[in-house]
Amino acid sequence: MKRLHQDRTVSGSDKRHRLGKILAAICLPLLCAGALAQPPALGAYGADPGQTSVSGLSSGAYMAVQLQVAYSKDIVGAGVIAGGPYYCAANNMAYASLCMGQVPFFPPNPAIMAGFAKDFARARKIDPLSHLADDRVYVFSGTQDQIQRQPAVDATVAFLQQVGVKPQNLKYVNNLPAGHAVIAPGQGNDCAANESPYISHCEVGDKGQERPYDQAGALLQHIYGPLNAPAGTPSGQIIAFDQRAYAASSTSMADTGYLYVPRSCTEAGSGCKVHVALHGCVQSAESVGNRFYTETGYNRWADSNRLLVLYPQVNQSAFRPYNPKGCWDWWGYSGSNYAYKSAPQMKAIMQMVDRLAQARASR
Repeated sequence: MKRLHQDRTVSGSDKRHRLGKILAAICLPLLCAGALAQPPALGAYGADPGQTSVSGLSSGAYMAVQLQVAYSKDIVGAGVIAGGPYYCAANNMAYASLCMGQVPFFPPNPAIMAGFAKDFARARKIDPLSHLADDRVYVFSGTQDQIQRQPAVDATVAFLQQVGVKPQNLKYVNNLPAGHAVIAPGQGNDCAANESPYISHCEVGDKGQERPYDQAGALLQHIYGPLNAPAGTPSGQIIAFDQRAYAASSTSMADTGYLYVPRSCTEAGSGCKVHVALHGCVQSAESVGNRFYTETGYNRWADSNRLLVLYPQVNQSAFRPYNPKGCWDWWGYSGSNYAYKSAPQMKAIMQMVDRLAQARASR
């Protein structure tokens, strides 16, 4: 009986050993495949640190305003597509509907927001507001936008005026019958749509002379001045990169971000400009695939104008933090400092920009 018991024990051990080898044979390739799928670190391109701009839609527009105000010393201009004024939610999600213009007859008060910005600047939590004087800002609100309504965007324009953006540097487009979307020629939904992927096409001009409205070109040319005509088809490269080096998962930022690199920006010391393009809620790659970073029109302008386009990403999160629609933080889910220079999402983005400005390694 003792021998039989020993034999059975050895037999069971052999089975477990064989099972372990089988599992290892299956699991190790999967682990290797996962390791191969890990995006690389963000590269250095010798970009010009004095030529950084930002734009965004919806929550991305709120973040664009936050970046422009908080980092006005480093950012030369912004494009605000359907976004509200700086610090509108005042660290309280309950104010979101007011900030989006959805409370009738009670739009955001730009004077209150300007007061906050002035206080934060005096406390050195953001850059001095004097740097905003020479920055150039494009603001857009579609007349058919049912999500971020025009009275709230009007407040954004008034806020920017009150914190020192010069009238000649501020452009407000508010007469296009567009819904809630980035407007890109030949892409996405009809002009008045307010639905995913929040990319639409619109026509402008007199009857019989209509032409597609090119929002990426409009905002980039307002920020940088006249640019070369956009490329017909982008010929550069879209590179996925690891965002975890810049932000923890607790910030709601995704594991992977994207960068568009024109061929002209691959040379050492290229001196290319950098534009940060920020998606809206439910518009990251998690929600709409590659559509935001391939269909919004930025890459065509980047190709012919020596411009790197950085597409940071935020994912949906149901718990810690609570961000179920994958929005950029404009109400405080990443911390009460969300609108300061120390904010985790803004710091991450600016560190990515700093990385792009570093000199390329010689080959």
